[in-house]
Amino acid sequence: MLCRPPGAALRPFIKQLWVHDAAQTAHPGREHVLPTGLAHLVFRLAGPPLRIYADADDANGAVLREPVLGGPRSSFYIKEVGPPVLSVGVQLEPGALQALFGVSAAELADRHTPLSELCGGQGDSVLQQLNEAADAPQTLAVLESWLAARLPRVHGLHPGVAQILGGITHETRVDEMVRASSYSHRGFNALFSQATGFSPKRYTRLLRFQALLAAVRAQPASPLSELALALGYSDQAHMNREFREFAGLTPLQYRLLAPEAANHVRWSAG
Repeated sequence: MLCRPPGAALRPFIKQLWVHDAAQTAHPGREHVLPTGLAHLVFRLAGPPLRIYADADDANGAVLREPVLGGPRSSFYIKEVGPPVLSVGVQLEPGALQALFGVSAAELADRHTPLSELCGGQGDSVLQQLNEAADAPQTLAVLESWLAARLPRVHGLHPGVAQILGGITHETRVDEMVRASSYSHRGFNALFSQATGFSPKRYTRLLRFQALLAAVRAQPASPLSELALALGYSDQAHMNREFREFAGLTPLQYRLLAPEAANHVRWSAG
């Protein structure tokens, strides 16, 4: 997998660009893709189309055959893994959906949207250019060039929200954010949701969940009860409830499965 940050023009909007050439897996199945709070734009260049499932009992799933925008999510989704695929995409910062596509993040949150719904036939044109690129670095350059070309037509992230997001952690209180923004509670919530897709409270819960993932992976021998208290959960039961809500499994299950990538938890079919 090749990842790199964007150039200066896109840095406020793009966290990273990536190309992933996934080999055939020994045990085809499904994986939980865990929420990061960020949106993703993905072009699949080779292999079968993306198949996602409504829940664990969904036998057939839904097939997405064109470039897709995965909106910011507050819980996991399930996708098919197994066959070899070649994909290229970007991870989008808060505010990027409005800046690049003129759409509020709240409208696209918790769902997959075909790129054609956001920019018509441009997605097919970019997909063709990506397929014609000579190698992975050129593929990323093509995608970055297209995204950068969209910037002059739109406005960036609201400065008040940008200032808050620059220093927010899972410990930041909502009333502190509202006070620092100089907006009313209702006004700030509307601006924040437009940029991120979530309320400030849910966004900080997602940040705490991501901090917990990092702690579980970095401290495999630490008791989960200690990690719960260190990250501000009222107790281990509280941590377990939130983890299951976001990930579809418990922290102990996550630790035992030991996924190679923090936000992609795979299991075998059958």
